[in-house]
Formats: sequence, structure tokens, C-alpha cells
Amino acid sequence: MFRILVINPGSTSTKLAIFEDEEKVKSLNISHSNEELKSFDRIADQYEFRMKKIEAFLKDAGYSMKDFDAVVGRGGLVKPVEGGTYIVNDKMLEELKSAKYGEHASNLGAILAFELASKVKIPAFIVDPVVVDEMDEIAKISGHPDFVRKSIFHALNQRAVAREAATALSKKYEECNLIVAHMGGGVSVGAHKNGRVVDINNALDGDGPFSPERSGTVPLTGLIDLCYSGKYSLNEMKKKIKGNGGLVSYLNTNSALEVEKMVKNGDKEAELVYRAMAYQISKWIGRMMIPLEGKVDAIVLTGGLAYDRNFLIPWIKEKVSKIAPVMVYPGGMEEKALAYGALRVLRNEEEAKSYGEAS
Repeated sequence: MFRILVINPGSTSTKLAIFEDEEKVKSLNISHSNEELKSFDRIADQYEFRMKKIEAFLKDAGYSMKDFDAVVGRGGLVKPVEGGTYIVNDKMLEELKSAKYGEHASNLGAILAFELASKVKIPAFIVDPVVVDEMDEIAKISGHPDFVRKSIFHALNQRAVAREAATALSKKYEECNLIVAHMGGGVSVGAHKNGRVVDINNALDGDGPFSPERSGTVPLTGLIDLCYSGKYSLNEMKKKIKGNGGLVSYLNTNSALEVEKMVKNGDKEAELVYRAMAYQISKWIGRMMIPLEGKVDAIVLTGGLAYDRNFLIPWIKEKVSKIAPVMVYPGGMEEKALAYGALRVLRNEEEAKSYGEAS
């Protein structure tokens, strides 16, 4: 039996879990208020604050680090890498601490995992960071050499649900062609071809369908005109794309639950906008047939929006079910995905990759 400590830092939370093989035996979701976090200038400065929370969790749960076989943290903004489980090494730590590729709370995952693991000489891992890049070269061509299409998406949950779907299909993940749509604050739609995500929209920077708070791909000339209108600053324009786009811009809420209530109460504008979001997600699912050459084993819907069985899921199914069977895995399974990634390495089912060598 392997016991694994999972550390999943988010912007306003730290999610912790203890797994014994595949079974989650303890977990805790610690919320952090703006008051607690506002005193930290950089993400890396939160290290001691978050470490104390983890140590208190372990003490309350009755564990010491000697009880664990590995620690796994959420992967942060590292350089683009292929999917898999990575051993945390000095190069990774150096780049995360300096935020070489950007600031994000997930950068703390590897740092915290390494510090805890090194005390008792056990391995520290990360699994499928958000910058997993397995895109075919042809998929990166944008239409102008000044712009390259990038792979930034919900890699951890996408690959986790893809593995679940493959098992349900009585296949290995590496034997499947799947279209996976993660639908949360942002929406990423990926083409999973024999275990690789060969095409994907950049869900972080506004590419793809619109979502609760992101505008998605908008008409370019209109965007350019707005940028030079003199009405908005650079930061305000960025906010229009990410934060104040999508449902927020149309309906003044980023809550799909609120929009559901609006639709149920007969709000025709809310229904039109919500249907449009389902329509755009469906269009992007259809687009991903091309890199899979029309051979699709299943379409997988996941993320927080997948809980809406009244409107969003039926509307998407109506559009795409003729392409392939639709499988729904609501929410996320990040802690499970992290633990299972470490477990595959501990069981010698998969070899841990070395950051800085694999690409």
C-alpha cells in the first residue's frame, strides 16, 4: 500500500488530501480570505503561510511525513512540457520561485511538496501542469507569424476524465480518440488522440468558446477598433477578454446557477445567451473532429458547468450526440488525478519524467 499526500494550491484555497492507493482517506479544503492574502506581494511569499496550514492538517489527521511514500503538488506555470508525472527538481523549483513563466498560486504546489518530501527523503511530483503542450505543429499555425497558438488548458482534469472515460469504454487511454470539454470559469476543448492532446484552445487567454467570465474568440477588427478607441486602458481591455467577458458581460453574473434560475423564470435574454454559450461549446467540439480525422470514440463533458443537467448539457448533447456518445463527469477530480499520477510512478506503471530533459 502506498500513502500519498496531495497538495493543490489555488488562488483563494489550499486543497489537501491523503490517499492510500486509490482510496482518499482524508481531505480538507482550506479557504483563504482576501484579508489573509493581501499582505503578500508575490505568490512565492505565501509559502510559510500555506505550509503552516498543511502542517496543522497533518497534525490534526494524526500523520507525520514519515507515514508517506510520496508528496504530489499541483503543477504550476513551468515551460511547456508533454503530459505526465514529473519529479520535482532544482531547475523546476528555481523557475517556479522566480515566476519565470508567470505568477499563479499553483506554482506553490511543487515548492511545498518538495520541502515536505525532502525532510524524509521521499519523492515529490507534479502531474499534468496547465502548460502541457502536445499540440501538433500544424495546429500551432495561427494565420500570421507574429502569433502562435498556445496550449494552456485544464490539463490535469482533462486527462483525468479522459482516463476515466477510456476505462468506461474498456480501452486504454492511449487507444482512444476523445474530445474533452472542460467547462468552468474558462472553457477548454481538446482533441485527445491516442493519449496525446494534439489540439486545444488557449482557455486562459481568451481563445475558444465564451464562458461565465471569458469572452472567447471575438471578431478581430471589432476588438482592434475598441483597443484604439481611446475609451479603455490596456488592463481594461484585458479584463473585457478575461474576467468581465462571457456571461458576466451579458447578464452581470458569472454564476451558471443564477443563469439557470433566470432561464427557469422565463428570462428570454438569459436563455438566448446561455443557449449561445452551449452553441459555441458545441461548435468547438465539432472542430476537434478534424485533428481526430472524424474518428471519435466519445465526447467527454466535465467541469463545474457539467452539473447543469437541465439546460446546458441537454443543449450540447442535442448538437453533438451524432458525432459520438456523450459522457458526463461533472466537477473536477484534481486531487484524485494528482494522487493517481504519483501512484502510477510508485507502482512502476509509468516512468517519472525529468523536468528540463523531457519536452
